[in-house]
Amino acid sequence: MENTPSLFPPPETWPADGPLACGGSLTVERLVDAYSRGIFPWPVSSGPRGLLWWSPDPRGILDLDRLHVPKRLQRTIRSGRFTLSIDRAFEAVVRGCAASGGRRGNTWITPAMITAYRRLHEAGVCHSVEVWQDGSLAGGLYGVSIGGMFAGESMFSLERDASKVALCRLAIAVREAGCGLFDVQLVSPHLEQFGATAVPRKTFLERLAAAIRGPACWPPAFGE
Repeated sequence: MENTPSLFPPPETWPADGPLACGGSLTVERLVDAYSRGIFPWPVSSGPRGLLWWSPDPRGILDLDRLHVPKRLQRTIRSGRFTLSIDRAFEAVVRGCAASGGRRGNTWITPAMITAYRRLHEAGVCHSVEVWQDGSLAGGLYGVSIGGMFAGESMFSLERDASKVALCRLAIAVREAGCGLFDVQLVSPHLEQFGATAVPRKTFLERLAAAIRGPACWPPAFGE
């Protein structure tokens, strides 16, 4: 993507802790351009003027070389309590993320964002991991995959540990597939327990460019 004209400003002009652009459309082409350049949309209100584009410095990644699966979660995974699938219930996962916890009516996953990511899914760029318990959707996550890069967007649980199982099993699977970069945008205490860390944006962008040129990490193979 580095030789393709972009509507976004050059990386060296991007702010470290604020939006780098405002407004615009959520077309498939623009979203692919953004993610390929380390940029993601994050609305702060409804309407086009509430759409902001971000590329924070430092940037959160899930360090696959330092991936940590807590022992209790390992036991949950081995128990067979949950089964996983990919791209089987994409919109249900996105809507589950939008309504999870206290997000209902107060989420960046707006109707416009749901439509945009559904179109990305139809284009083969955005994907979901579903976690099932006794035939019912118990949780999951979704994100964008381009080449050897996966950018996690959001996750949710209706049953305890469901989203954690989705995250850890996906991380293991894409690591085995040679994933070059697992982007989590911002580091939180919840993600730190699994090996998430912050890296300088310059380092992130270098790793992003290499990962996109690398072998595709989607679809993952969930070994039992």
